[in-house]
Amino acid sequence: MTTFKFATVNGRQIFYREAGDPAAQTIVLLHGFPTSSHMFRDLIPQLADRYHVIAPDYVGFGQSDAPSAAEFEYSFDNLTAHVAGLIEQIGLKSYILYMQDYGGPIGFRLFTQNPGKVAGFVIQNTNAYMAGVGEMPAQIFLPLWEKRDETTEAAARGFLAAETTRFQYLVGAKDPEAISPDNWTHDQALLDRPGHDAAHLDLLENYKTNVALYDSWHEAFAKYQPKTLIIWGKNDPFFIPAGAEAYLADLPQARLVWLDSGHFVLDENSSQVAAEIEATFPAGG
Repeated sequence: MTTFKFATVNGRQIFYREAGDPAAQTIVLLHGFPTSSHMFRDLIPQLADRYHVIAPDYVGFGQSDAPSAAEFEYSFDNLTAHVAGLIEQIGLKSYILYMQDYGGPIGFRLFTQNPGKVAGFVIQNTNAYMAGVGEMPAQIFLPLWEKRDETTEAAARGFLAAETTRFQYLVGAKDPEAISPDNWTHDQALLDRPGHDAAHLDLLENYKTNVALYDSWHEAFAKYQPKTLIIWGKNDPFFIPAGAEAYLADLPQARLVWLDSGHFVLDENSSQVAAEIEATFPAGG
């Protein structure tokens, strides 16, 4: 059974889903943009009989507190600090990181801060290499990172639009009718909160700090060699297949599994993803 909880971390209410036996190996599920732990609603029950599962919402996402950009610094360092605080509060000593999209920059920060606690990676359409950046996001975000002004910010706002949110779920899907509209309806309602666009624009600009850390992440991958499963929707136009293959230079023992899917894969592939996780990280193994 999945339970729905709140914890106060650094003065903010953080929502998280929890399932499974706390004595089992923990998997921390780190969601992407523009979604929340809601994206894992089908995967969690398929993992909970073998693992302890924690799926938080970042500040500004899902059911967690969403202060204005004037009240809170929306940066990946700050989002990570709140996830790290939640992990400490729960008392997790060892965990596997499942990372999608924004989950990668947060998870890789957690890893480099405490590599001894990370029992492995599940990497799903999240980048740590520029080779993985598709032409579409490059055209929008490289100018924003170079100079944020009215023109570059206007282009970035397109990523907050309802049609873009829907597109992110449907693009590359094997069967679009298998993708629940609940995904983009839920996400867009939260994106459209009054004034919340400023918070997301700050994060889209701050994404350049992740790129600046890529070399240090690669060094940590090569040094510690965490057991790694790479699951990649091969039809993703945002984070392209070259980004999945790039990990193998630093993590040559990683398992790479291609899915006939796009940026989000779980609506169509949650059972296979759960099976691949079990094969890579046998419960009790």
